[in-house]
Amino acid sequence: MSYRPNRLESMPPVVKNLLIINGLLFLATYMLANVVDLSEYLALYHWSSPKFRIWQPITHLFMHGDSVHNLESGFMHLFSNMFALWMFGSILENEMGSKRFLLFYLICGLGAASIYMAVNGYEYNCLKHAIVQFDNNPTYKEYARFLAQNHSMPFGGNDPLYGLKQIWETNPMDPLYSSRAMSLLDQFYTATISNGCVGASGAVFGLLFAFGYLFPNVELMLMFIPIPIKAKYFVAFYALFELYAGIQNSAGDNIAHTAHLGGMLIAFIILKTWNITLRRNNY
Repeated sequence: MSYRPNRLESMPPVVKNLLIINGLLFLATYMLANVVDLSEYLALYHWSSPKFRIWQPITHLFMHGDSVHNLESGFMHLFSNMFALWMFGSILENEMGSKRFLLFYLICGLGAASIYMAVNGYEYNCLKHAIVQFDNNPTYKEYARFLAQNHSMPFGGNDPLYGLKQIWETNPMDPLYSSRAMSLLDQFYTATISNGCVGASGAVFGLLFAFGYLFPNVELMLMFIPIPIKAKYFVAFYALFELYAGIQNSAGDNIAHTAHLGGMLIAFIILKTWNITLRRNNY
């Protein structure tokens, strides 16, 4: 059996309303950018950041852009998540029922956010420890070691951390560079914990896993894969890719891979706990 998305007219109510809410917030984010930065309030920040608010684990699920990033990037983020929500969410809502589907969606999103923040909390703690080590011995050698072990660059391509290293290496005994380095590393830490996370990806990856789990042998025809592929293989491939990308942690990669994997893990736990079975057995 092969699966093709239902017509828009048959879209179930929860999926339809989720699409509308995400779309409206996306428009509001850019239309009100000169008045208020919605991402400052609605994106998800780590609990150690001064920007964190108690409602953000929910509100970030409906945000797909901010006033800093360009419109095209935000739109592609929105489109990819909403397309997957429509494609997989519609059939899952019809199978689970609207109330249970909404609960499943929100739990996956909240669970993914919790796992993402827990992993980030560990990484931030390691980063803080490394900065304290440098403060105890603020030499050029320790500074170079710190940069080699911490690849994130929240200051952008022209990162002043690396600019200072290039200058300092010409005169590694100058104490003025030590104080400058300590100040920059404090700014680096503050900028790192203040990186916001937006998007429904954690919840959407939960839907993706649920579809592969409940409809493992349904063949998908996807735009970027010209041949039919069974849902169970597609989900397994995607999970392995996210795991690989998360471990690689490439510089400049601002995708929350741990949230994606977290959404899949939470979906598996929910499906096992609820013991959901299909009304039909030909999948």
